[in-house]
Amino acid sequence: MMKSLFTALRASVVLMVICGLLYPLATTGVAQALFKKQAEGSLLADQNGVIGSERLAQNFEAPQFFHPRSSAAKYDPKASAATQAAVASPDYVKTMQERVQLLHQENPELHEIPADLVTTSGSGFDPDLTPEAAKAQVPRIAQATGLSANDLNSLIDRMTQSRQLGIFGEPHVNVLDLNRELMKETQ
Repeated sequence: MMKSLFTALRASVVLMVICGLLYPLATTGVAQALFKKQAEGSLLADQNGVIGSERLAQNFEAPQFFHPRSSAAKYDPKASAATQAAVASPDYVKTMQERVQLLHQENPELHEIPADLVTTSGSGFDPDLTPEAAKAQVPRIAQATGLSANDLNSLIDRMTQSRQLGIFGEPHVNVLDLNRELMKETQ
């Protein structure tokens, strides 16, 4: 009995060292060596310091900016969360109606609403929009900034990232990057 207990204890200690120390150190070392920017959070900085991350949505509410997807976590990086609401639940339907109404108030010329402008992402931090969702906001931004719709559509096209390796994912636009470029064009 004692021999089995010591064997199990030794196996546990060895596995804890391998899985709890060596493996995390090795993966962190490889990540730092090969993907330093991503391993450190894909942070974006300007002359004032860190302004955000390419991988986390930030809230832009002013009319002259592209707005991201809604966040169930209120864009708080410490509170990643989805809504967990069932699509047929009265609360979800009410929330969607409120978002559609707000979207129409902000973008009165919008007739077809891309789903990602009113729904949240699974994590609550999706930093990307479909190009269609970005282009749906062009009339509001053109009015607020004085830039032409053609210039804004060209900006969206230029900032659109294609599928990874040509097959994975969908074309998308990072809202933070898009707004940073927009700020450069309006200065």
